This record gives sequence, structure tokens and C-alpha cells, in this order.
Amino acid sequence: MSVIIDEIRILGFRGIKSLAIKLPRVTVLIGANNSGKTSFLRALHLALGDYSRHLSEEDFHIDKDEKRVSEIQIDTRIIPVDDSGNRTQLFSEEWQTEFGDKIKAEANGRQYVALRTRSKPNAIKGGFDTSRMFLENWADSSSWQTDKVKESKLGKRFLSMPFIFIDAQRDIHQELGDKSSFVGKVLSKVEYDDKEISELEALIGKVNDEAVEKSVELKSLRSHLESLNQSFQGSGNAEITPFPKKIRDLSKHFSVHFGESSGNAFSMEYHGMGTRSWASMLTAKAFIDMMAENHAAEEEPFFPILAAEEPEAHLHPGAQKTLYHQLADSKGQVIVSTHSPYLAAMAKQSELRHIKIISSEVEARQFGSDLDPEDRRRLQREVIHSRGEILFANALVLCEGETEEQALPLLFSKYFDCEPFIRGVNFIGVGGSGKKYLPFLTFAHDFNIPVFIFSDGEAKTTKELKKYYDKVYGETDIAKSPNITILDLTDFEGYLISSGFIPTLESAIKEVDGDEAIDQWIKSRHGALGRATKTDKPPCETCDQPIFEGVPRDYKSEGGYERALMDILDSGKTKFAPAVASKLCELDVDKFPPKIKELFEKMKEGISI
Repeated sequence: MSVIIDEIRILGFRGIKSLAIKLPRVTVLIGANNSGKTSFLRALHLALGDYSRHLSEEDFHIDKDEKRVSEIQIDTRIIPVDDSGNRTQLFSEEWQTEFGDKIKAEANGRQYVALRTRSKPNAIKGGFDTSRMFLENWADSSSWQTDKVKESKLGKRFLSMPFIFIDAQRDIHQELGDKSSFVGKVLSKVEYDDKEISELEALIGKVNDEAVEKSVELKSLRSHLESLNQSFQGSGNAEITPFPKKIRDLSKHFSVHFGESSGNAFSMEYHGMGTRSWASMLTAKAFIDMMAENHAAEEEPFFPILAAEEPEAHLHPGAQKTLYHQLADSKGQVIVSTHSPYLAAMAKQSELRHIKIISSEVEARQFGSDLDPEDRRRLQREVIHSRGEILFANALVLCEGETEEQALPLLFSKYFDCEPFIRGVNFIGVGGSGKKYLPFLTFAHDFNIPVFIFSDGEAKTTKELKKYYDKVYGETDIAKSPNITILDLTDFEGYLISSGFIPTLESAIKEVDGDEAIDQWIKSRHGALGRATKTDKPPCETCDQPIFEGVPRDYKSEGGYERALMDILDSGKTKFAPAVASKLCELDVDKFPPKIKELFEKMKEGISI
């Protein structure tokens, strides 16, 4: 059995006015730049680590009225869990010994330990005072900001729960000479007994002597340095020691080399920032393992909290995935912030926390727990794993077909005179209608990301869309929704034809297949069977399959030419979609198809573009 920090509550730290967030054992913080991820990690550093010595006036939140808060408050709750991470009723015996009378219990008997950190300016001495208390009870989630909770002085911090913070600006080459770095802390613990020191220093002495004797230059240097005897009383010998003479000096000359083989390894200073950053994080893991061994030797409990800021920095996608596994497998609790869709895709859905600023306040969202297993698999497969970039979007535009997915971003750029990515807008072709929308709607709802829909208008399609939109957002009149645009009883290509954009489509088809493409299509396929449709006839007696019938194409009748255009476009959407998108973008903005302008105006109103 072990423990876990399951909830953090923050008041008045940097951009965070108030924030409560529940944490699993591994937490992956995602969100846009300046959304509050680093502020959250630093708040944890203040509550659980040694950030108080770095505290500054800028760490105190400024309200909308430009007044700086007078105090920072951070509450932390620790609960007992089993080996699978599920909450248990009681702390284990070793943790009961560690926490002592700090342990409290809920009405149902479940135990917890609640800690509070307060920081405020010291008006007399200057600087800031940080104090830590334990709480007599954990306030209800609906009233924690206002409830008065009895506090008692904590005394010393729990050494069994060290906080390990890995900064985004990490570099093992710079850390090798820093005693306060993780590698410096590991080196400071290196110890040998007297016999081992004597043996090692004898070996080093032989190496130094041999190195000097085999070098004409070093022997000459030694000879000249021995003339120091002429300036000082007494006599002596000058020593040349290419390698550290004393074991105690090894850490001063310590270096790390890395390469494909020991004979082809280079010092870290000659490696790129990706290797140096990764190596720095691994030294933190080494430090944790060292502490774990020390606690085990003393038969004391140990549960470290490892917080890493942008661990993916400078690493290629494959390395990012490997690194995530290394971090997730660390002892204790792991909290990382990331901008990497590859790293986020490695996390479980329950581990993701989306940090976002809404109306000037930081909020944290997570996936709901009411999805059935199949919907969860689709969410993982179709959104998180395949469309990881939308985890960082400010808004989504969902459409059904390939042509819309390619045309709408280009038209957006011309309509708003800026690229969609500048506004954080992602256009997603969901690959169909109805249930195809469900994982994307679930994602947008749970992470509070504005979503706009550009839907085909056939009756069956709109019925299916309403069914799944209502499932996520509740009963909605989609025809009047401010974020849904529905085409007039047809799909996108049919809408363009019926809305007078036949010349645009003709131009696109001829650009791809040549000037005679349309005439050749009509001549070669006129009278051919169209798409087969299921009939009401009884199933086949032999194979028990439905009976289908094909309808001959009549391209020469009234409306047949438009049908031919539709058939051509349907026959090769992959190749025609870019051309149709390009031709639409050649139009002046005021000549854009009305439904596209309707979509963009809804976006302008909904997300203030």
C-alpha cells in the first residue's frame, strides 16, 4: 500500500486566482502557452518543495482591478491507495507512523492528511514569509474558497515525500559543476572506505606517473616547475597530475560521455540539447533511486513527487515516447506539462488535464467518466492518438467530407486575413456523419473547447447529427444553433452546384483531368448503371442477402449535367478536393458561398475573431 496527492487547491498564485484540480498518480498537463501549466507546477514547488526561497512579488496574483493579493494559499490532500492506485480506507502502518496525529478521517472513516502552505510579504524584514500547517478537515469542493478551516502548525516537512522539480531549462553539461543539481547531489553522496580510497589513489598515482613519463612535454614541464625550490626554503618535488590525485577531488573533474560505443563516446558538451536535456532528467531519476535505497535501508516509507516541465524539449517523436515511459515508470507520483501531441497520446485518458484560461481565470478540465468502453476506445483512437494537435486547439470546426476539410481552412485564411493556426482553430474532417462526430464532440465538451459544425443537409444526416449532438450537449435545436451550419438538403458538392458555383467546379475538374474530362465522362458513362440501391424485395433465397437495383444514368435529360458533375467529383474526391478548394479561394470574399460565410460569421461571434 502507498499514498498519493489526490487534490491541489490554489489561491492567488501568479495567473491563478483560484484553482482546484484532482490528480492521478501520473498527470499530464496540456494546454496552450500561457494557460497556467507552469504556474501550477511552481505552486506545487512552493507547497511541497523549496520554491519559497525564490518567491517574488510577481508570484502574487493581480486581480482584474489591478490589485495584488496579499497572500498565497495552497492546500494539498494526501490519501492512502492500494497498489492499483485505488483509494483505501486507512493508511498503512508505516504511513500512520509517519503522519501521526496529522491523520484525519471523513464521516465514512476514510483517512487523509491535509496540508496548507501560506506565503505573504514580511512588512518589517522585507521579503516573504512562508508557513506550513496541517488542516483539521478538508472543506467541501463547493465551498473550499470561503470555508474557515482550523489550522495547526506542521513543524518540519515530511521527508518521506520529497518534491523533485525538473525545470524546462535543463542541461546536464551545466549541471555537472553545480553541487545543488541532481547529479551534484548524487556525487556528494559518493563514499569509499579507507582501504578503497588507498587502493584507488594508488592506481591513480600509477596512471599519473605513466602519463608523465610517456610525454616529453609533461616531463619538461615538471623539470621547469621543480625550479620552484630555488624560491622557497627547503626542497621538494613538483608533481604533474593529469588525473585527480585525491578521490575527494573526483567530483570536481566528473564528466559524462555518450556515444554509440565506449571508444566513440563524446563529452556531453559536444552533444545537442536533446541528449543533454534527456540526460539531465535521468540524473533526477538516479537521485530518486538513491533516496529510495536510503529510506529502504532505514525502513522508512518513501513517496517522491516528480514534476517535469516540457520534458519533450529538443527530442524527436520516438524519443519523446520513450521518455514518457521512463517518467511514468518512476517511483512515486509524476506530473508533467507538455506541448507534445506525441507525449499526450501516450497518456491514459484519465491522466490528461487540460489547463485553459476562461474569462481571465485558469481552469482545469478532464474527460468525464460516463463514456462506455467502446466510446472511450474511439476517443483514444480517433482523437487523442490520430489528431493529437487538437489537444491544444482554441476552437474546432467539424465537417464530414474531404473537400470541406481542405477548402474551409483556405477560405478561412482569406476571409479573416490570417491562418487558422494563428487563432488556434483546427478544421477536422470526421470522415462521415452521425456517430463519426461523437468522439470529437465528447472531447470538445469535456475540455471546454468551442466547436463549430459544417454539416451536410440530407434528412438522415441531420437526424443522426442531432442524435449525437444531443447525447453530448443535451437537447438542442441544431437548425437554430449558433455554432452549427447545415447545408440545404444536400452534401457540399451538391450545395455548390445548386448555389451557382458550377463554373468553379468545372474549372477544378478540367484542371485535374483536362479540358475534355467532363464531355468524355458523359459520353463514356451515359446509360450506364448508377449506384445500386437496396430494394424492398425479399432477400435472395440462395445467399439470404438484400436485393439491390441499379438505375441507369440519364445525363441528357434536364439536370443530367449537374448529375454528371456530382458523379465526377464523387469518383475521385481525394484528387478533386484540393482543386475545388483552390478554385473557391480565387473568389472574392463577398462572392464566397453563403453557407460558408454563415459559418465564418458564427465563428466571428462565438470566439471573437
